Amino acid sequence: MPTSAFDDRIAAFCGHLRDVRGASEHTIKAYAEDLTQFATWARCAPAAVTPEQARAWIAHLTTERELARASVARKAASLRAFYRWLLRRGMVTASPAEGLTVPKKRRPLPKFLTEDAMADLLAAPDPQKPDGLRDRAILETLYASGLRAAELVALDTSDLELEASEGVVRVRYGKGGKERLGLLGSGAVRALEAYLSAGRPLLSSPKTDDALFLNRFGGRLTDRSLRRLFDKYCMQVAASHKITPHSLRHTFATHLLDHGADLRVVQELLGHADLATTQIYTHVSTARLEETYARAHPRK
Repeated sequence: MPTSAFDDRIAAFCGHLRDVRGASEHTIKAYAEDLTQFATWARCAPAAVTPEQARAWIAHLTTERELARASVARKAASLRAFYRWLLRRGMVTASPAEGLTVPKKRRPLPKFLTEDAMADLLAAPDPQKPDGLRDRAILETLYASGLRAAELVALDTSDLELEASEGVVRVRYGKGGKERLGLLGSGAVRALEAYLSAGRPLLSSPKTDDALFLNRFGGRLTDRSLRRLFDKYCMQVAASHKITPHSLRHTFATHLLDHGADLRVVQELLGHADLATTQIYTHVSTARLEETYARAHPRK
């Protein structure tokens, strides 16, 4: 178990993240879990941790627990941030985590659906049922706007502005607390209007608030429920890999670039702070070009 000193420091650090840095509850929870795991493993006070212990923990995560590189890198970053905070406040004289090195992450190319598979997915929900209308509106909205799962379930009806052929959705709870606008094409507008007129009223209850997407009890659809929804339709259209809400975000970006969209426009629509994050989708498009060339060129 972590020492009481570690528990107190972790709680204070999480308070700093919440009150000063404005971090989301999801981010704070991740930091707390990472640091508590390290504290349990180290079994000493924060000031007593040595660089050798920090390196041994990373080695333990990598070789014994065999965690993914991304997970190890995140935990190392949590430890570095924690000790920098302790150092600034004079609670330690040096950071044992500052020199931590983690095996370089190999970032895999994002998985996405072809345009035909995407069309099949959009057609999968049953429009004769209220939850089918909801599900089609969800799929159309994700594909049209590139929203993250957490951004989608946080939407209220007041965040929508729908017209005959296009619409806008206001993302108030984007990553990092940033607000942005998502664009909706005619397909998404039609699906949302059908859901709002014939689906949502049948799913609502006396306790329903302004949440846009409702579960069968009339409450706000959760992130977990959204993922179960995707599991329901997964095998119908993509037996090769699991479809998640993020798959549609990848598909949104890839299809835009394939059809000539400017990279910086895609960056804005995705809500990426760094263009380098968006550039991975250019690698996807390049990979597809090379595959097509190798398959089709007579002198390959």
